Amino acid sequence: MNTLTNTPTDVDLINWDRDHHLHPWAGTGGWRRDEYMRVNTGKGIHLWDSAGKRYIDGPGGMWCVQIGYGRKDMADAIAAQVMDMPYASPWTFTSEPAAVLANVLADLAPGDLNTVHFTTGGSTAVDTALRTAQFMNNRLGRPDKKIIISREKAYHGSTFLASTVTGKERFNTRFDKADFVRFLPDVNPYVRPSGMSLEDWCDAKVADLENLIAQTGADKVAAFIAEPLLCSGGVIVPPPGYHQRTLEICRRHDILYISDEVVTGFGRLGHWFASEDVFGIQPDMITCAKGLTSGYLPLGACLISDRVMERISGADGSDVYYNGYTYSGHPVSCAAALKNIEIMENEDILGNVRRLSPLFHDRMRRIKEEYDIVGDARGMGLLGCLECHPDLQDDSYAAHLRFGDKLDAACEKRGLLLRPIGNMAVFSPPLIMTESDINEMFDIMEAGLTELGKEYNG
Repeated sequence: MNTLTNTPTDVDLINWDRDHHLHPWAGTGGWRRDEYMRVNTGKGIHLWDSAGKRYIDGPGGMWCVQIGYGRKDMADAIAAQVMDMPYASPWTFTSEPAAVLANVLADLAPGDLNTVHFTTGGSTAVDTALRTAQFMNNRLGRPDKKIIISREKAYHGSTFLASTVTGKERFNTRFDKADFVRFLPDVNPYVRPSGMSLEDWCDAKVADLENLIAQTGADKVAAFIAEPLLCSGGVIVPPPGYHQRTLEICRRHDILYISDEVVTGFGRLGHWFASEDVFGIQPDMITCAKGLTSGYLPLGACLISDRVMERISGADGSDVYYNGYTYSGHPVSCAAALKNIEIMENEDILGNVRRLSPLFHDRMRRIKEEYDIVGDARGMGLLGCLECHPDLQDDSYAAHLRFGDKLDAACEKRGLLLRPIGNMAVFSPPLIMTESDINEMFDIMEAGLTELGKEYNG
């Protein structure tokens, strides 16, 4: 069969996907048997599967579809750029969309983060930030200052460097790790000892960083990388003041502070970036992707401060910054990002997030109060997590995954897609949600919890 000219059947598509498509994070035991939901249409906050069933997209794609699906204005902007200039080599050319977007991002970013290096996505943006830290210290004659500090439950991507600073302690990835990364203990206030105040917990978590730097030697630590909220770790919100105090420690020890805003950037918390507007910090570098184009095309960026750029420049210009990608500053992706930002500004999508956040979190708190199966409700903006504590004789990660799959199925049959992470249900819906959308989403969630509660905690 000529797959380019003939219309495939549903069976063809299922078989081709199983036989030839290696999905991210596929289980080796089932990747020739698993059948993935095939989504054919998206409009607004909804997706339709191949059978025509409609779903609310609770995860917003993969934390990214800020402006919703099916935007003709976005499609028109992409098509126009394709016709004008579909590709320009970043080694020898620039393009108008890349130059304009770099200027726009420098204006939106906090403080002196005025230099933009375009990447292909979040993983390569993190990779760029870490390589920039290496490059800077080598330029400064400090080849031993290379240790990176990250945190348990952090997720920073899938390139070698980005995965190395990922702290998913429950994963056995079978991939090799580097020996220049150190991890701080879990910062989640939900796991603090009974009776401990948030203030004392913050003191303890800040002390973790101080102690690790002292043990390692500040002259050996290059950077601390931290998500404002640890998103894939379960939307963990560090205690108030944590980010400001850890930044102060990094400044004191000449350690670069990298804020990974791949998820929190571009409106998820009601601001273009969360670092300064939400948490009051001006990092040395910010990584971003996802909401930058609302997922319409791949694009990431590493924003670098003037302070760092001055240190890696200097009078000796003989070094070359050997970092970049074939699709860095891709004209069509940059045009999509510019149109995405324009749409968000024209429709006051950041304001919509701030207006809807109280209802979003009120519904989550009410669910926690009303359902014994829910142990914690947390988040900020239109980003939230319900952490369940099902009554399990087996409290292994595998058992938590099975619970998450059942909760996902209970909501899916009612028209809501979840992002189950073990025993946690994560929400990051499109930022164009309305009050009725939020209520419908959590009404379905409650129905799913009621069904699961009878099995686990009844």
